[in-house]
Amino acid sequence: MNELPPFLIFFLAVVLVAGTSGLVRNILLLATPLIAALHIMLHINDGALATYPILEYSLVYLRADKLSLLFAYLFCLASFIATVFALHVNDLKQQVAGLIYAGSALGAVFSGDFFTLFVFWELLAVSSVIFIWSRGSERSLRAGMRYLVFQVLSGVLLLAGALVYYRSTGSLAFEHIGLEGVAGWLILIAFGIKSAFPLLHSWLTDGYPEATPTGTVFLSAFTTKVAVYALARGFAGEEILVYIGVTMACFPIFYAVIENDLRRVLSYSLINQVGFMVTGIGIGTALSLNGAVAHAFSDVIFKGLLFMSMGAVLYRVGHINGSNLGGLYKTMPKTTLLCIVGAMSISAFPLFSGFVSKSMVMAAMLEEHYDYLWLFMLFASAGVFHHAGIKIPYFAFFAHDSGLRPQEAPANMLVAMGLAAAICLLIGSQPQLLYSMLPWAVDYWPYDLTHVLTQLQLLFYSALAFVWLNKRGIYPPELRSTNIDADWLYRKVLPTGAHRGVLALHRTKMAFIETANATIGAMRHSFMKTSMAKYHLSESWPTGSMVFWISITLVAYLLLDDIMHISQ
Repeated sequence: MNELPPFLIFFLAVVLVAGTSGLVRNILLLATPLIAALHIMLHINDGALATYPILEYSLVYLRADKLSLLFAYLFCLASFIATVFALHVNDLKQQVAGLIYAGSALGAVFSGDFFTLFVFWELLAVSSVIFIWSRGSERSLRAGMRYLVFQVLSGVLLLAGALVYYRSTGSLAFEHIGLEGVAGWLILIAFGIKSAFPLLHSWLTDGYPEATPTGTVFLSAFTTKVAVYALARGFAGEEILVYIGVTMACFPIFYAVIENDLRRVLSYSLINQVGFMVTGIGIGTALSLNGAVAHAFSDVIFKGLLFMSMGAVLYRVGHINGSNLGGLYKTMPKTTLLCIVGAMSISAFPLFSGFVSKSMVMAAMLEEHYDYLWLFMLFASAGVFHHAGIKIPYFAFFAHDSGLRPQEAPANMLVAMGLAAAICLLIGSQPQLLYSMLPWAVDYWPYDLTHVLTQLQLLFYSALAFVWLNKRGIYPPELRSTNIDADWLYRKVLPTGAHRGVLALHRTKMAFIETANATIGAMRHSFMKTSMAKYHLSESWPTGSMVFWISITLVAYLLLDDIMHISQ
């Protein structure tokens, strides 16, 4: 049992779930993450190691330490909450995808070598795209395909980096990598795609909002957090990550405040929060690394809570645009209250989970003298309160009265949201419970009077700014529009360029056809004149030459016609 990897429990459950239905299937879905967590607790200790020999290699499919164990418990918890939220959905393909997705995340965090990591890295991609395609709309099908291209590209870069790393070191062990060679950069970019680095992030803001109401909850929990784990494992202390993380924390704010689709607002907010984690990993001290993984733990819960509340709105109303919502608190008061808990958690209110984890990263920045970057992160913290702490609950449940009177969310959705909200409050009020699980020694207490007052002042003035901007009509209104950022390159520039290229090729083809027809006509006329003069082809070099060039011309024409047919 000590060598049984937890991902096998999820993969075995796939077979059992596929052969059952109704209540039995739901029991299996709920029991799987609980059994996996219990197995980890009882049988997998810090330092556990299990390998599988293939040829001259030993693949490490189970390597446990405090870092991997923390993420393993987190993924089991996230899987359980997301499964409770999705109990009303009787869709076998989403249920199977959820089990494979969660199992792959567990497999990735326990992987001790690059080949094993690559296998689970790709399984994460294939299983997660099902949640986007299951929406069944044209938009979701296109978004899912773009999502999959990015995910597969990440896997290709990881595999290429692993091969280069093996060639230079003779080892496939997944430990600290660094950026000293080509392999490190390839692997960093692979991790960066899944972490949603700037300019590599559009798969997230493009794909997540197009997933099913329940699918987005699964998506928000695993992919980016596996990447955060991989960065903490392989690139802790690389200073470039500090600047990347600060950029990630800041730039999504500008898009989130003008975005109308509230699940897309949360997608930008997800990038913002991962930015805090990446910054902590880049600083590389025990305090900052603890802050990064603690914030990953908190983010899965409170971001999942916010995605669940918006998923409940989408399930009941049928759309999620802020311009068409408002007044829902009248008939969805429980969902409203639970959403506010998530909003206060992500905004880092004292006594809520975000406060006790984000503050560790902020304190580490000051300790390591990143003072000017700390100011940018302070701006990012204020921006979080604007676009996630205020905008999400305000425009969804309050603002103008849209006249919509939907039913309260189903009972299973409320239970899942209630469980997530309780965890947010528990971590916020009893941070030592989370701190005791952290991989490095902790000597930090968040409830320092100065820190609490500073955070309350930040929140107060942020709220005041929102009210003033809103009253003056300066705050960006909720417009019925779709905003694109880095995906403008492949959704606008490349299609337009390809279209113009095809048109130019088509014009070239038509001009070539006209020239070829004229040439063939002239050749035919010359041939007839030669025949009438009773010359034999074998005795006429000019005519034989013309036949040769006619053949070449016809072959070229046919080849070009085939190329144009393929391009069309």
